[in-house]
Amino acid sequence: MENNNKYTCPIDFTMSLLGDKWSMWILWSLQNGPLRFGELKRLIPGITEKMLNQQLKKFTNNSIVVRKVYPEVPPRVEYHLTQHGESLKAILLLIRQWGEEHLSIRKE
Repeated sequence: MENNNKYTCPIDFTMSLLGDKWSMWILWSLQNGPLRFGELKRLIPGITEKMLNQQLKKFTNNSIVVRKVYPEVPPRVEYHLTQHGESLKAILLLIRQWGEEHLSIRKE
């Protein structure tokens, strides 16, 4: 886990993990089970390999995602939510539902 002393409140900490463009896409994609890097990249339109790597590293450093390397040639790597990460599913679902309900009233 990241150092809690640098956050002003729990919302600040949560937003540091989820408040960027790609975090929710990645977590939403992993909610139904493990995925390989290439599968994740295909599921998330517009994300670069560099950004996906950075986000996955952030999530693994914060015990939200596990990176599992299988002893095969070539190596197979999968990413999946930890129990800690699984606890975010309800939040992601609520955000998705809110978006569905309010998308039609948005102003551009």
